[in-house]
Amino acid sequence: MCASSSLIPMGNKLGTTGLILAGSEELRKTYLPDLAAGEATFSYALSEREAGSDAAAMKTRAVRDGDSWVINGTKAWITGAGVSTHYTLMAVTNPEKGANGISAFVIEATDPGFSVGQKERKMGIKGSPTCEIYFEDCRIPAERLIGEVDTGFKTALKTLDHTRLGIGAQAVGIAQGALEASVAYITQRRQFGKAISDFQGVQFMVADMAMRIEAARQLVYVAAAKAERGAPDMTFASSAAKTFASDTAMSVTTDAVQLFGGAGYTRDFPVERMMRDAKITQIYEGTNQIQRMVMARQVFAGKN
Repeated sequence: MCASSSLIPMGNKLGTTGLILAGSEELRKTYLPDLAAGEATFSYALSEREAGSDAAAMKTRAVRDGDSWVINGTKAWITGAGVSTHYTLMAVTNPEKGANGISAFVIEATDPGFSVGQKERKMGIKGSPTCEIYFEDCRIPAERLIGEVDTGFKTALKTLDHTRLGIGAQAVGIAQGALEASVAYITQRRQFGKAISDFQGVQFMVADMAMRIEAARQLVYVAAAKAERGAPDMTFASSAAKTFASDTAMSVTTDAVQLFGGAGYTRDFPVERMMRDAKITQIYEGTNQIQRMVMARQVFAGKN
């Protein structure tokens, strides 16, 4: 399983869901056909260095100037930055209104005043670029606004309801790959005159790994179905799928490295990469601590 490769469709999904949900018919016709034809790619630009979990604290500003918007600021942790041809940007348009003063825009990589920083030196998913992006008096046409002015943060939250379950799916894939690699190794590796897989303690580890993966997979399937039909409890289901599956991936890949023994700690085998890749699934598109806050609010609101 390659977590970096999975970010190609996932990144485009994240980058375009807001456009699909809230963009005008004209805006969708302008950008989505090229995406569907494989001639364009989208990234999502919400986070900043000091506005990660607290995304509403963003400082990037967009100011209306006649028939244009002029944008200044910096976005961080942008998956696909430098490769993507387009970006969905969240920027402050009305500072006095807080989260209700944020708007969404389509940015083209060729826009004057737009630039991309150095690639981050990451623990995992190294095949997928992650960079800062910069806006210095970046001027875009007014019609690139997604939805109405000051509705961008609501669009961002709706987007994540649809896309964070994709992180759950990615996590399930990583965990499944680690399980399969482990089973193949321990049935061949022999110690004390027999295969490692013959030891009951090892069998219990494998059974727990497989059980958690299957539970995570089913939760992701259910969340995907709820998102597809717009079920009232989709927010809870999406957060639950992302959280449970990513915690499972981290647990399973850690066990996989243990099953490989010293060999698992080397780059000669894939499980150390899977362990490093699994970690980010607990962090991006909302840390698992934030997801638990989201789920709790849904429970108290009676929407679980």
